[in-house]
Amino acid sequence: MGIFSRFSDIVNSNINALLEKAEDPEKMVRLIIQEMEDTLVEVRSAAARAIADRKQLSRRLAEAQREAEDWGRKAELAVRKGRDDLARAALTEKSHAEQRVATLEEQGVQVEEALARLNDDMARLQEKLADAKARQKAMVVRHHTAGHQLEMRRQIHESRIDDALVKFEKFERKLEDVEGRVEAYDLGQRKDLGREFASLESEESIEAELAALKQRVGGETQDKA
Repeated sequence: MGIFSRFSDIVNSNINALLEKAEDPEKMVRLIIQEMEDTLVEVRSAAARAIADRKQLSRRLAEAQREAEDWGRKAELAVRKGRDDLARAALTEKSHAEQRVATLEEQGVQVEEALARLNDDMARLQEKLADAKARQKAMVVRHHTAGHQLEMRRQIHESRIDDALVKFEKFERKLEDVEGRVEAYDLGQRKDLGREFASLESEESIEAELAALKQRVGGETQDKA
């Protein structure tokens, strides 16, 4: 079963309401168009059958009218010939033919009314179909436009992220450079401190050696005395 179960459901439907309830409006409008096109084919087929019926009725009506006229002429001929019995029989057949004419004319009126309704139905359906197709085109344009906008915004967003990352990396590099310079300064400080201690140790060694030298020299002097 399609979206619409009857023709009246289609022509009386509110497309806006259907699209508002749909999770995927673009898909829904495609289904609506398909259903309308299928129904339009059915309505046209029904109209084609009605036209064929009208032509057949027209042909049968003409035959019945000719038959009624023919029996009327035969009845006149029988009266002129003094054959009342044949005239009565001819008039009876004429009556039957006229009854068929009346029946066929009534059927013809019904067919014409049906064709008029079908024509009106097709007009309304085509109007609905044109509206649905216009909506479909608008939706496709909106979808593509929204897609392009989303892609552009995504690219802009990614570009901003990339820019932020580049800036962050630059800042990080600057920070690392500063930290490196600090560490280099600290290394220099440790190196100078080492030299100071080495200098102190050297001075201490010299003082010790000087004291030893003085002691030795002093001892030699005492021995000579």
